[in-house]
Amino acid sequence: MMVSTWLSAALWLAACVMAGIHDQTTTNSDGIRSIPLRTHTLQQPYLDSDMQSRWFDFGGDTIIRADQYIRLTSDRPSQAGWIFSRVPLTATNWEIELEFKIHGDGTLHGDGFAMWLTKQRATGGDVFGSTDRFEGLGIFFDTYKNNRPGTVFPYVMAMVGDGQKPYDKANDGKDNEFMGCSARGIRNANTPTKAKLTYFQDKSLKLELQYKKEDQWELCFETSEPPTIPSVAYLGFSGETGELSDNHDIISVATKNLYDTKSRPDNSGSAGGGRGGSTKGKPAKKESSGSWTWFFFKVIAFFGLVGGSYVGYTAWRTQQRRAHRF
Repeated sequence: MMVSTWLSAALWLAACVMAGIHDQTTTNSDGIRSIPLRTHTLQQPYLDSDMQSRWFDFGGDTIIRADQYIRLTSDRPSQAGWIFSRVPLTATNWEIELEFKIHGDGTLHGDGFAMWLTKQRATGGDVFGSTDRFEGLGIFFDTYKNNRPGTVFPYVMAMVGDGQKPYDKANDGKDNEFMGCSARGIRNANTPTKAKLTYFQDKSLKLELQYKKEDQWELCFETSEPPTIPSVAYLGFSGETGELSDNHDIISVATKNLYDTKSRPDNSGSAGGGRGGSTKGKPAKKESSGSWTWFFFKVIAFFGLVGGSYVGYTAWRTQQRRAHRF
């Protein structure tokens, strides 16, 4: 009777956990399903009970205030700080939504901060507080204009590093730029400032910014020919100040794995020569890998929870029997 009651309770608990996971999963009108990645997410209080982060390492001048922010640099000269994930982001398609704050008291300010998806991790340097000659993708939020005529600052720029080419700091990365946009008003903004980077392997890379009005996203850049990001790439953030300074704060990071659950039409058609010679391509098969992956994940989690609970219950019963002998 007790075992039956315990199994019922365990199954109920497992169902609740699975429902909780399912509630965090959303599918938009385009059929894109998103699943949160806890390993690449930062939210208050940022640290565990032992004052460490399970999924991120940090160093340099980074300060973590558990109820407010992760401060990469304070509003003081010659500061540099970083925070990097401990495990690589291996998802094929993903979305990273970052809330940040660039602010300070000075009329003149600098230098800026960066978001990284690179093979290198947790190494300080002189490219917005992280190492130069990186391999992967860097997104630079540059607030100080060195030598780039005709460009309005602050400027947000993407660079694709091959592990050999250095960042041209003297010219604000002009020769390194993959894509970018001006973002006047991103510093000391009156509304929460955010960046949303969305990547579909071999299909698209898009960066959107929010700084003018809440829930109003401005397209910074978008391409249907995205760069190849290393299969083992760590998510990180770093900031730097020189003679001029600012506070560079990370408020939150939400990373999601994306799955396309809808079938997409094949637009390739046929290369027929005369009028009426072309034919429609066959409909693409429904991409159900995301659905099946999520299904198996739920099944494994379910039985893992039930099995773990059973082992714990068995150990408890054994301990009880031994106690009764004395």
